[in-house]
Amino acid sequence: MRALGVTMNVTLDGVVQGPGRPGEDTRGGFRHGGWGTRYQDHVLAEEMGRGMSRAGDMLFGRRTWEDFTAAWSGREDGNPFTTHLNAVTKYVASATLDDAGAWQNSVLLRGDATRTVAELKAGPGADLSVVGSASLVRALHAAGLVDRYTLLIHPLTLGTGARLFDEAAPLTEFTLTRSVTTTKGVLIAHYDRRAAA
Repeated sequence: MRALGVTMNVTLDGVVQGPGRPGEDTRGGFRHGGWGTRYQDHVLAEEMGRGMSRAGDMLFGRRTWEDFTAAWSGREDGNPFTTHLNAVTKYVASATLDDAGAWQNSVLLRGDATRTVAELKAGPGADLSVVGSASLVRALHAAGLVDRYTLLIHPLTLGTGARLFDEAAPLTEFTLTRSVTTTKGVLIAHYDRRAAA
């Protein structure tokens, strides 16, 4: 069975919306886009590089996949993240997307995400990693499908914006397996889900 890990930028008050750039996600009138960029440093880059170096496939929700497609597809800048994103198999869980041909090596998982991802996890293949895709993560977490979290906890609060768990999440226990603090105060915490007793 494939393991499923989630990597998510999150503020101290749980906001996960729009960390990458201004205008990234303005739903609900969100005006703080790009909040995560001022906290980047070499420690964070090394940790993210460590994650990319592990073999595996990626999993996206439709909106994040479309955003990543616009930002990364066809780019040839020598950045190892660009190379990794273009080469890896990318699964897109969506009930509304017609096809995933806009970005090389993308495979559409059509229909209910919890069902299609559960089937994907149960089959053979490499582990799966999710970057962002908060709506998808909430659904997968509620269905008990998330095995690991890597949370990049940024030292700020925003007061508004979509949160990692906007609604009640089911009781799920995790074990802290590793943590790293960056030079700018971001706590990178790695958690593995505990087996049910």
